[in-house]
Amino acid sequence: MSPPPALALLLLLQLLSVCSAREPERPNFVLIMADDLGIGDLGCYGNRTLRTPNVDRMAREGVKLTQHLAASPLCTPSRAAFLTGRYSVRSGMASHNRFGVFLFTASSGGLPPSEVTFAQRLQEHGYHTGLVGKWHLGLSCHRRDDFCHHPQRHGFESFHGFPLTNLRDCRPGAGSVFDSAERVVRVPVQALLLCALTLALLRRLGLGRVPMALVVTPVLLAVAVTAGFFAFLHFFRPANCVLMAGFELAQRPAEYEGLTQRLTREAVSFLERHAHAPFLLFLSFLHVHTAHFAAPKFSGRSHHGAYGDAVEELDWSVGQVLDALDRLGLAENTFVYFTSDHGAHVEEVSSAGEMHGGSNGIYKGGKANNWEGGIRVPGVVRFPRELDHGLELAEPTSHMDIFPTVLALAGAELPTDRIIDGQDLMPLLRGTRLRSEHEFLFHYCNAYLNAVRWWPRDGSALWKVFYFTPNFDPGANGCFSSHVCFCFGRHVTRHDPPLLFDLSRDPGERHPLTPESEPRYHAVLAAVEEAVAAHTHTLDPAVPQQLSLSNLVWKPWLQL
Repeated sequence: MSPPPALALLLLLQLLSVCSAREPERPNFVLIMADDLGIGDLGCYGNRTLRTPNVDRMAREGVKLTQHLAASPLCTPSRAAFLTGRYSVRSGMASHNRFGVFLFTASSGGLPPSEVTFAQRLQEHGYHTGLVGKWHLGLSCHRRDDFCHHPQRHGFESFHGFPLTNLRDCRPGAGSVFDSAERVVRVPVQALLLCALTLALLRRLGLGRVPMALVVTPVLLAVAVTAGFFAFLHFFRPANCVLMAGFELAQRPAEYEGLTQRLTREAVSFLERHAHAPFLLFLSFLHVHTAHFAAPKFSGRSHHGAYGDAVEELDWSVGQVLDALDRLGLAENTFVYFTSDHGAHVEEVSSAGEMHGGSNGIYKGGKANNWEGGIRVPGVVRFPRELDHGLELAEPTSHMDIFPTVLALAGAELPTDRIIDGQDLMPLLRGTRLRSEHEFLFHYCNAYLNAVRWWPRDGSALWKVFYFTPNFDPGANGCFSSHVCFCFGRHVTRHDPPLLFDLSRDPGERHPLTPESEPRYHAVLAAVEEAVAAHTHTLDPAVPQQLSLSNLVWKPWLQL
């Protein structure tokens, strides 16, 4: 017996009410990070000579952040902060020595198992999670197969890519990052040979009883040191430049021919496999870190040599991912984010004198220093379901903001047992909040507090205070003599009182302010000092240092 019409109508209205009250479908996430890409390299940020139509399309169809900031100007600490939403000093992923990144797969340091990544939290909430590309956050702790730092121990269901990073040594003929080490080795070798020559002359002239064994020993030592160094260079590539699929070696050494196409296919395959369930894909490019490479159809096409070719191939790969989302009907409900791990590496010059670094636009400095060129990076977000097209936001935002943003959208709670330094971006992106929640941001050079950014609530200025600055080579925009800028000792100049800039008037950081030129000078420094004291009080000085020399050195028993 059918219900009366009035009752049927009431039931229908209740059903519609329940359906409309349902929570929106959980979004998917595609997080894309380039390596060493400058903010001045993209068309949507003002470049007119490189072709980046796909990232530019993202900017047109979403939101462009113009004051988006890397949590560190160097690969390893930047990526640790991105994944965890926390300054890298909190996890011990910031170095106290001159080496700020991992150089060997067989090092024992890495992202601690105790840290929580956005991948781990989303995996716990039913998401499929995958990483394609660069990791650079360690592999193993005590045994070669314990993989305590491996991506799949940090919430990624699958991993296909480089456990370390792309280095010049990884591509035959591209040079070596150990050029400075070669100079260090040359000194003792020359000293040993000079010693042998002196002893040989003394023996020849009969000026002393010099046994032949004493003459030969320095020569043998010089030969041993030289042979050992060249053996190190020879075996570095097969030992460290490897491609992994999960916990297995997929290719050793990794071949660059078709590499971007291979990783792009892997990313698209991940999307296809998980098109009917919520997913998070982290596509972490090897481009445009040296050694540069590009497929034949991109090689020689750009106006900026090998670097430009790599940028345009990277953009092609982004386009393949965006097209796959469109083809699979996923674009509307997918949060797509594009950035770079830090600014362009302006020191990079090939042995032939070709510039292999990119453009940081109007900003000073680059990779490995906290001038704006080292930390101001592209930030583009496309999420058609919730965000308007073509918006531009100049508020301070950070890589660390992705952690709480992703968790909030996925319905996952933030960890309550630790400090999370990032802020949920969605109120800013939606326009329901007009000001960044980052009143202060702290810029670290490895483990050393280098600079502080203050965005007062009244918006009267954008202050940046420097406690020390890197010593650039004369007339240069970087530290060419050391390949990257270091963070202490003779490599920096300390400032007491600190340098003060107003980035709203001087984004290129050319004109430090003084008490005479800025009436608020002393008040600004006092407010920043108070913020630094409060921030420092939240740090744990006992956190294990993952980039200590004992964790950085090569350990044969950890070699894959």
